Order: sequence, then C-alpha cells, then structure tokens
Amino acid sequence: MILDILIESSKNVYSEIKDLLGTSEGASKISLGAGGDISRKIDIVAETTVINTIKSNNISPVIIGEECGIVNLYNSSSSSSNNNNKGFVIMDAVDGTTNAIRGIPFSCCSLAFANEFKLSSVTDAVVLDLFTGDIYSSSKQKGSFFNNKKISVRNEKDFSSITSLEDFKSMDVLIGTNVSGVPPNILDEISKVISFSSHIRHFGANALELCYFARGFMDAYIDIRGKIRSTDMAAAYLIAKEAGGKLYSSNGQELDSELGLKNKLSFYAVSNKKLFDLIKSSV
Repeated sequence: MILDILIESSKNVYSEIKDLLGTSEGASKISLGAGGDISRKIDIVAETTVINTIKSNNISPVIIGEECGIVNLYNSSSSSSNNNNKGFVIMDAVDGTTNAIRGIPFSCCSLAFANEFKLSSVTDAVVLDLFTGDIYSSSKQKGSFFNNKKISVRNEKDFSSITSLEDFKSMDVLIGTNVSGVPPNILDEISKVISFSSHIRHFGANALELCYFARGFMDAYIDIRGKIRSTDMAAAYLIAKEAGGKLYSSNGQELDSELGLKNKLSFYAVSNKKLFDLIKSSV
C-alpha cells in the first residue's frame, strides 16, 4: 500500500536525521538543489533515505524532489522484473530546513503520491514532524488523520452575516501566512490581511503549517508570494482537503497545478468559501 510506504519512508527520515537537527554538521552546504536552493547535508541525507526506502519496497515511481529534481527510478533500476513504475512521489524530505538546522522545533518531512502529473491527482500523503515524530496522513476520500486520529478544519464560525471587514475583526480569526522573502508589491496586500486579522502566525514550514490548519488550529492559511512549489505542499494539499478545507488560487478557482519544480503557486486555504471571499476583499 502506497500510504504505508510513505509512512515508512518518513519514519526512516526521522531516524536518520534526528542527530543532525540543530547541528553545524547538518547545516553544512553540499550543493545547489534542483529547486534552486542551497542543499544542506540534512536535506541530502533525508532525500537519500526516502529514495532508498522506496527502492526497497520494489516500486519505481518518478520521484520529484527539492534537491534531486526529477528521478525516474524505473529507468535507473537494474531489475527487469521491477516494473511497477506508475505514478509520482513528490517529496520535500525536509520542509523548513532553516528551522531544522537552527534547532527551531518546527520542520517536517513531506511526502505525497500522485497517479498523474498534477496536484489534484495526489491520492496519498504523509507529513511527519521531524522534532516530535507525530504523523499527519491522508488518502483520497478517506479523511485526514493525526497519529491515526481523524482531524478536521476549524469551521465553528458563521461568516454568512458578516458584511464588512470591521465586522470581521471582532470574530477572533487566526490566520497563518508566509512573509519570507515577500516581494514589495505583494507586501502591501499581505499587510492588509494582517491589519484586519485578530491573530497572525508564521512558523517557517508550509507543509506543517497547512497541517496545523487541517487540524483546526487556524481558520485559514495563505501564501500569496507566488513562490511555493508543488514539492512544498503536495502532501499537505491533500491533508487539508480531506480534513474539510477549501484551497483556492488567487483568481478564486479551486487550486490545482502541474507537479514539478518550475510552477510556483499562491494559494488560500480556508475553512469555507465565505471566509475566502472576506480575505480576498481585503487585498
């Protein structure tokens, strides 16, 4: 079962990199990753662990990774009998690398499986907290889980009667967002969201933050910088949706994208459409 392999892979990453968290050894620079960011030792060890675990389970998907780029395990396989090569594994083996190498306890291993080359085709997903070992998991049409306990987005507030942003301010809404490296032209839009929100949070690992949203800790999580790749969010995308969340692009369409490292996204993850409309009306 694909989900079991993803869980096994994430647990192996947890075991292999736990002694590298917050260390200069883990932070050592190795190369420039396929996604364009500096690859640290902790990233390379984690990705290698995932790839080796997948190989050991005798499946050969195409792997899409932040550091390794696109790797077709079927083409690299020496076994002619190993022909189960359908599908894609999308991995960010260490999401929140800066937190991980600084020892800030908010980083995760994000793994997803898709049967086609697009976000909406993700069928299985795992996000493992690298500091606690806690596991978020999901399979399409089967719900989302935190350590095997079903989770759902926070949908307690009724926004249907809200007619203005001033009314919105009184509803004690908590919104997560990412402002790292935000372009100046986008900063003004984000500042408007911040100004009318009761509470704002930014922790530094998109996949894990989306899982917090899926668990009901936040009313919404948005990233409108146009910087997020599918590897950053493929797993949390399914977890958030299966927990009852709605994900939209900036134009109000349901979020979807081709996989790979070239396409970069902005998105709004919300508990309901009315909340999306209210947030969009501020920017």
